[in-house]
Amino acid sequence: MIGASLSRWTMSYFSVALLSLLGAEALMVSGFGFPSRPITAPQTLVLVHLTVIGWLSLLMSGALIQFVPVLVAKPLAHPDLPAVALALLLIGLAGLIAGFLDIPGISSTSMPWLPFGAMVLSAGFVLNLWNLGRTLWSARPIGLPARFVVAGLVSLAGVVALGIVFSLTLARWTTSEVLTTLTAHGVALHAALGLGGWLGFTAMGVSYRLLAMFMLAPEEKRWTSRIALGAGTASIVVLLVGGPACLLFGLKLDHVLVVALLMASICVVLYGHDVVRLYRTRKRRHMELNTRMAAVALGGLGIAALLLLALAALGDVARYIGAVVFLVAFGWLSGLGLAKLYKIVAFLTWLQCYGPLIGKRATPRVQDLADEPRAMPWFWLYFASVGAASVAAFLDTPLVFRIAALGMLVATAGICAELVRIRTLKSVPTPMLPEGVQARPRLILPSLER
Repeated sequence: MIGASLSRWTMSYFSVALLSLLGAEALMVSGFGFPSRPITAPQTLVLVHLTVIGWLSLLMSGALIQFVPVLVAKPLAHPDLPAVALALLLIGLAGLIAGFLDIPGISSTSMPWLPFGAMVLSAGFVLNLWNLGRTLWSARPIGLPARFVVAGLVSLAGVVALGIVFSLTLARWTTSEVLTTLTAHGVALHAALGLGGWLGFTAMGVSYRLLAMFMLAPEEKRWTSRIALGAGTASIVVLLVGGPACLLFGLKLDHVLVVALLMASICVVLYGHDVVRLYRTRKRRHMELNTRMAAVALGGLGIAALLLLALAALGDVARYIGAVVFLVAFGWLSGLGLAKLYKIVAFLTWLQCYGPLIGKRATPRVQDLADEPRAMPWFWLYFASVGAASVAAFLDTPLVFRIAALGMLVATAGICAELVRIRTLKSVPTPMLPEGVQARPRLILPSLER
């Protein structure tokens, strides 16, 4: 790939992640999984893991292999290792889905899909953890956004470990009483570490840098940011250490989850304060589409946090947890991911196509690669559909949810079409198109050129 600062595999991660999102939304439209099925049903587990691993985790992994070197000003330790990791993650995810489908007898094979998928999936995550961990370690001492990423990667390690335990127990490969107890009562722990620690906390760290970079806002080291880091890290430690300890000693997990929720709430409030400060102190007065949509996504995070606190106070979390998780996954994390992708794809495409031409000829601006008026209706349709689907999930009206999910699917397809237009330089005037191979950068697989 042209440009030494570009990761050759980031766009591959992004492309597969978007296909997984479209697949998950299509399943929701068809009534597969929650809320048409119980939250513990195998179909819901397929939908959850396709969303959390296939979409959000691949999206985050692709972003990290590109932006961790930016955060620490060091090259990625093993530039080609993400390709191997991606292959393992896809094979592992397919095996995991086959294993979930085998639970109710939808498929009947002698292949132990669940442990196979979990092991291969874990190998893929471990490779990325090793690669990113070595890169971060080589850059010590690291800045605040990178510390958020470190805490998120530690959470990922916990999620992977619990996933292996669950798969071995469900496949009856172990009869250990300790592991059986952990499987029976540790699902909430697994979900909290995955959505809150790995995806949520890492997204916070990356967004600190991306929002400041794309809005030209000053990156000041403020006490609110440091306390947000401390509170979020404390929440992760409580889950990683306190959760298993409670289960092993026969204590209720509820108290651990409440303490972790309170710590996470402090983190969210202070993070929100810092984001508002970035918006207010930005030098780029005109907000681009990605920053406006990121603000809407962050609003979804605030609503989800308030709802979760209210439900915890009322003691009614179990009844509505599926709807809250949906709002977190699609209102905040997916909304933020799609908004930032719209800018990141344009930024990476511009670097690849026009970076080598700087000083040699006139080049367009990064924002010239995108057509914001064309894309804006798709983003508004997406967030409106997520809002409608969230309300339908709370009210337990599956048919309304499926109609809203159709809106999400159409909107996501429209956003993907805009990303393809950016990648193929459709909005760039013909006289400003680069010559040669740069004029048609690949959509999924990278060029073999170095």
